[in-house]
Amino acid sequence: MSQTLKQAYDWLMRPALEHVCALGPVMKQRTRLLPRAEGLVLEPGVGTGLNLPLYDPDKVKSVIGIDPSAPYLEMARKRASEAPVPVELVQGTAEKLPLEDNSVDTVLLTYTGCSIPDLDAALAEFRRVLKPSGRVLLCEHGRAREPRVQKVQDLLNPVWRPLAGGCNLNRNIAEKLQEAGFAIEHMENFYMLPRPKFLSWLYFGSARPR
Repeated sequence: MSQTLKQAYDWLMRPALEHVCALGPVMKQRTRLLPRAEGLVLEPGVGTGLNLPLYDPDKVKSVIGIDPSAPYLEMARKRASEAPVPVELVQGTAEKLPLEDNSVDTVLLTYTGCSIPDLDAALAEFRRVLKPSGRVLLCEHGRAREPRVQKVQDLLNPVWRPLAGGCNLNRNIAEKLQEAGFAIEHMENFYMLPRPKFLSWLYFGSARPR
């Protein structure tokens, strides 16, 4: 894809993704998860900052939001300025975090793990920067439990991924966490919406470094 086409695609996708990520059922899960964050929070894939108004200032010291997209970060700045906690926005990738070892209390992942290009590398980075007492909080869509739905996800993924900004339908988030050296602390699995099942199977919970 040429740079001009990529810019046009990004310009068209930004409002669409913002709309989808702010739908009522999606925001409901965000509001369930965010009160569990504490201390210094790393939010990779902060995007346009939809989570920033939801942090609890009695629990959260500050937030570092990282995203590779400069336009998304620009959209996030207004929410950052109005957030109830201090927020630092950084352009960068989850696979190479500009943070010291054992420096973060919470890594917050909301609908992000599906689109990180190298999720294994990112999870290794999360483990590196987390304190031994820290944890990952997550609300992610991914590989469903039903074999029929899995087949649909595997079939659609090669077409879906380039059309949806790198989003993968079929990542087993819990399995990826365990392979990266995390112990699942709590995990709920359910369909966020009745349809489409291939897109709405959720992993909601937390994990700690082993």
